[in-house]
Amino acid sequence: MFRAPVRADVDLRLLEERHAATVFALVDREREYLREWLPWVDATQSEDDVSTFIRSELEKFASNNGFAAGLWRQGQFAGVIGTHKIDWMNRKVEFGYWLGRSYQGTGLMTDACRAVVTHLLIEMNLNRAEIHCAVDNTKSCAIPRRLGFTLEGQIREGELLNGRYHDLLLFGMLQRDWKVQG
Repeated sequence: MFRAPVRADVDLRLLEERHAATVFALVDREREYLREWLPWVDATQSEDDVSTFIRSELEKFASNNGFAAGLWRQGQFAGVIGTHKIDWMNRKVEFGYWLGRSYQGTGLMTDACRAVVTHLLIEMNLNRAEIHCAVDNTKSCAIPRRLGFTLEGQIREGELLNGRYHDLLLFGMLQRDWKVQG
């Protein structure tokens, strides 16, 4: 099992099929909250849906094309952070994240993103990491700003959520600009 410490009480674990019930329970409990910004929530109606997602992510990981990791705080599942498919030709990747409400406001996701960016840019030797956030999702947009990402632009109507298009902010970090923050 892949496991990486984020801080004393927090670690990242590669999602495995045995986590499907745990992941689904948090998604189901937080459904109304999560669906405001995440397009996949309404399509996630069962543990089987989560298992299918996890299997595809494990295949992606096995082929060195990215990963999805669960965020665990004091042994409790708190959310997910993961990459889209890695563009090896251009040495870049986009990644995203979500967190249950009760785990927010403690810097948990900022610390997890810091660890993931270090992994992507330093350990995997990618040149670029991107985060796309809906303009109005202030909590999500605060994370790349805290980590020193550059706001590179706005993608007009870049995501369809709940029948409405949302503009996205594009944040980028280059390997040469990344400074591991303690």
